[in-house]
Formats: sequence, structure tokens, C-alpha cells
Amino acid sequence: MKHDFIYLASQSPRRQELLRQIGVRFQLLLPGDDEDAEALEVPLKNERAADYTKRVSVTKSHAALLRWQKQRLDHPDLKWAPILCADTSVSLPGSPNTEILGKPHDASDAKRILLFLSGQTHFVFTAVTILFHPDVAPISFLQKSELEFCVLSTQQVDCYVASGEPFGKAGAYGIQGTAAAFIKRLNGSYSGIMGLPLFETAQLLQQGHVCFALNPSL
Repeated sequence: MKHDFIYLASQSPRRQELLRQIGVRFQLLLPGDDEDAEALEVPLKNERAADYTKRVSVTKSHAALLRWQKQRLDHPDLKWAPILCADTSVSLPGSPNTEILGKPHDASDAKRILLFLSGQTHFVFTAVTILFHPDVAPISFLQKSELEFCVLSTQQVDCYVASGEPFGKAGAYGIQGTAAAFIKRLNGSYSGIMGLPLFETAQLLQQGHVCFALNPSL
């Protein structure tokens, strides 16, 4: 079955921007007020970053399917389309405090995370899960990138946190923003670090017969 759009179960403006970049049409399928979306992102005890990222992505997929099914009860003509979910985490292996560096709670937490990353090599994991049919298990993949930060001064960290850019971002930074000046070396996927690895995502969408700019003939 061919699909001319997908559902995106993510509030991330970066993922929306990346899908538009490759010509994927999407409709948002976001959590309602009755859902505790943040509870899905709580790490399990001693959970490794790679396992955590993939688990959260799959869990988001299950929640998104229930959301679609609930909406269909009110709108029986609601069209089915593949559901895409994703999760990104930043990891500086070495201790439980740095295995999973999530989104900062406040300015103090953002500074703490950035000082952990200062002068260090860390990993960014992005998991993507796509549900192509409501009665079939979703398909997931995990993309890993490696980045090296320069040594950050206290003034640099303070100025960056004051800009507001770290908030809402795993690892307290956004590669597409001014934090790009902190990165000495990158090995992996730039779009994956932003939140959606485009090469792997495009390959999976093609397999699922989703029409977009790179395969308009489907």
C-alpha cells in the first residue's frame, strides 16, 4: 500500500524541518493533555544510553498508536498512515551521572551538563521507530554519532545558557545553533544529531512505500 504522508509523533521543530527537507508530507500526532509524555522518558536503573534511546522510541510508538486509535473512535474516516517516532540521547560513558545526559531541568542543570561535555568526546544516539501497519510490530533502528567538544570556559557556558538554546535539548546543546562552535570533531550523522538521521529514515520510508521527494513515483 502506498502512502502520501506519515504521522509524526514528535513536537520537535527540528524533526519537522528535517522531514520537510527531504519532501516528506506529515501530520502531527501529538500527546493530549491526558497523557504524561515525560514519564515515557524516565531512564530505568542502570540503563545504558543506547538501550534507553531505542526503548523510549518504541514506547512512544505504542503510545502514538493508542492515540491514533482513540482519535479514530471519534472520527471513523480517519486515514491510516505510517507513524514515525524518534528519541535522541547524549552519553558521556564513565559514570551513572553521565551515561545519559538528558534535557536540562534549569539553568544550573544545563551548566552542569555542558561542563561535563567540555573537552570530552561523547556520543549521540538517535532511535527512529516507524509503525507501518497498526497490526504489525514497528521497525526500529539506532544511529550513533561521536563528537568531541573543545574546552569551554565558564563565560562561554554562562553565555550559552543565557541564550536559552540548551533547553529542551538532550545534552543541553543544539548542533544546528551556536553550539556548533564548540564541536572540534564529528563522526556520524549531522541530521541524526539534530534528531532524525535522514539517510536511514529515507531508506526505511522507501521500503514502506511512502511517497516523498526522493521517490515520487511510488
